[in-house]
Amino acid sequence: MGAIEETYEDLDTDVSLEEFREAVEAKVEQMGGLADEETAAMLIAHELDDGEVGGIADVEPEMDEAKFVAKVTSLGDVRTFERDGEDEEDGRVLNADVADETGSIRITFWDQQAVNAAEELDVGQVLRIKGRPQEGYDGVEVSVDKAEVDEDEEVDVQVQDTYRVEDLSMGVSDVSLVGTVLGTDEIRTFDRDDGSEGKVSNVLLGDETGRVRVTLWDEKADLSEEFEVDETVEVVDGYVRERDGSLELHVGNRGTVERVDEDVEFVPAGTPIETLEIGDTTDIAGVVRSVDEKRTFDRDDGSEGQVRNVRLQDETGDLRVAMWGEKADLDIGPGDEVLFTDVEIQDGWQDDIEASAGWQTTVIELEDGATTAEGDAGGSATSQSASRGQTQSQGLDAFEDGESPSSSDADATESPGSETKTAAAAGAGGETETTEVTEFTGVVVQAGSPVILDDGEETMSVDTDADVTLGEEITVSGTLQDGRLDADEVR
Repeated sequence: MGAIEETYEDLDTDVSLEEFREAVEAKVEQMGGLADEETAAMLIAHELDDGEVGGIADVEPEMDEAKFVAKVTSLGDVRTFERDGEDEEDGRVLNADVADETGSIRITFWDQQAVNAAEELDVGQVLRIKGRPQEGYDGVEVSVDKAEVDEDEEVDVQVQDTYRVEDLSMGVSDVSLVGTVLGTDEIRTFDRDDGSEGKVSNVLLGDETGRVRVTLWDEKADLSEEFEVDETVEVVDGYVRERDGSLELHVGNRGTVERVDEDVEFVPAGTPIETLEIGDTTDIAGVVRSVDEKRTFDRDDGSEGQVRNVRLQDETGDLRVAMWGEKADLDIGPGDEVLFTDVEIQDGWQDDIEASAGWQTTVIELEDGATTAEGDAGGSATSQSASRGQTQSQGLDAFEDGESPSSSDADATESPGSETKTAAAAGAGGETETTEVTEFTGVVVQAGSPVILDDGEETMSVDTDADVTLGEEITVSGTLQDGRLDADEVR
């Protein structure tokens, strides 16, 4: 094998060996004997490699030329336009969207190429594309110089007529998706590099397979103010992008969002609390156990912020959730079942983790029982306190009526080291009142009235005038009556 063939073998190009050999011979002749075939072959190989990108995500508008392989995800129609010159023939143009595993991009065919593309190309075909990148209205576009179908190449991008949330993947465009509105955000403005002002807003949609954040740009941003929670809408001509590791559905000038008369069920799915780790950005769902008072604070820039903490429990555990800004004003309380989307898991009090619900978070109130297993509202949240010999069927339903969770009930059995006093009333109802002198050690998760303590397995509602602080570990002793401890001593 000669130098030309060896160099050609290492190339990933659509140029044939014969074309490559002719280019090498021309380069030798052009250089007037200053380069032999091997050197000329290397020079031609470098020219052919110039513009090759690893994927669509690497295409930049500053490039003179870009070469890549992608799958056709949508094809437009041929449009005609008048050119400036009086004697010029009308121009023709066809736009198509193509995608690979790294992203999607719009490509443009001109004149005869546009006609050929309309006649010969189909959605789902894989193309080898060479063209000139440039900044378009919705991002980078490529003006096609050459595009050929490659039947042997595979690109892992799904193309279909309609999508569900679980069908979305990076690079997909021309997306139609129907979902129920779970929440909307306010319209935000920003300054672009060219000095112009842009607008953006978000709508959170859900269906039976999951939920997705829909980002609306510029004039489409105003659509977020038109929809109410629980309405059903359809995204038309959206495209998928990635943000902070999560997929989002974007709507630009070509797309829209509109109401539709369909029933869509959203099934909430949160990450189990016991599996959360610092650094995660995820969804969590459960029952609100306790709610702190709203606090205000001064930011470094002089503005005032606000935050309110709640304690959220699912069937695997519980954690504190800090609700920032306007979310601190939300009307949620003990017993409410909620879904927090896109919370950030951070290092919290006493080496515990906590969730931060910032601007990107949507708080969704759920129907009663949405976060619990059918027939067992408590699930694995049911606790047993063997150390005090108490068996308690305390599940998530303990908070449905807004009452603080109790550590025992009328069925409590006598525990070692405690004194149980039972008085039977001889009234018509035959009611029995149970009191118990006991001791409980836990962390303050609600510092109001009553104080609520948590020992990691169960909670205790305590009546006390003692000054306690949130997150403090204390021990209380006193009389336990009707599921509430009247504290005689706090230490």
